[in-house]
Amino acid sequence: MKQTLIIGASGQIGKQLTQLMLDNNQHVVALVRDKSKLSDIHNDKLSIIEGDLSKDFEHAFKHCENVVFAAGSGGHTGADKTILIDLWAACRAADYAKNNDLKHFVMVSSIGADMPSKGSESMQPYLVAKHMADEHLIRSGLHYSIIRPGTLTNDPEKGKFTDQQPEQKEQATITRDDVAKALLFTLNNPPIKSTITEIFNGSKRISEVLPS
Repeated sequence: MKQTLIIGASGQIGKQLTQLMLDNNQHVVALVRDKSKLSDIHNDKLSIIEGDLSKDFEHAFKHCENVVFAAGSGGHTGADKTILIDLWAACRAADYAKNNDLKHFVMVSSIGADMPSKGSESMQPYLVAKHMADEHLIRSGLHYSIIRPGTLTNDPEKGKFTDQQPEQKEQATITRDDVAKALLFTLNNPPIKSTITEIFNGSKRISEVLPS
């Protein structure tokens, strides 16, 4: 039975992806700190595992083929949580995935992770963490898709995308709904070669933007 592990399944994007996969009749293993946060989702194809990302969570990888790292420390936490979740937990997730021979690792990263020094002073700790986690995954030998979304919004999904960063910063955005849709597409259409893709709302279909 093909199962996908979603790390951070109770977060905004992770929960949307979980529901999308279940709606598509796919088996999901949801790793969350508190399973009550998924109490509104009822589906026999959903397995919920509680785990603390600051501790050992390798048990969640058993019997899974793919993994999505959608966890994040959140915009209101300090650099300590950013290091623990966005860097350390992401790196350990890659190690656990390799130990358990997972076929495809999908990392939710961020625009700016390629050049953290160009980010604002307040964003640099987050971007450095994302950069180092991405680099660890790249060097892991795993088959990966790194998705670097633009600034996230809670607007209704637009269903149109681009991988070309808009010139105007205020246009370099993407809805969380659309990020979840992009992750679903990537899982269902894994690229032949490992890829890194920036993604924003634009004018193209997702199949025209993400490699498969």
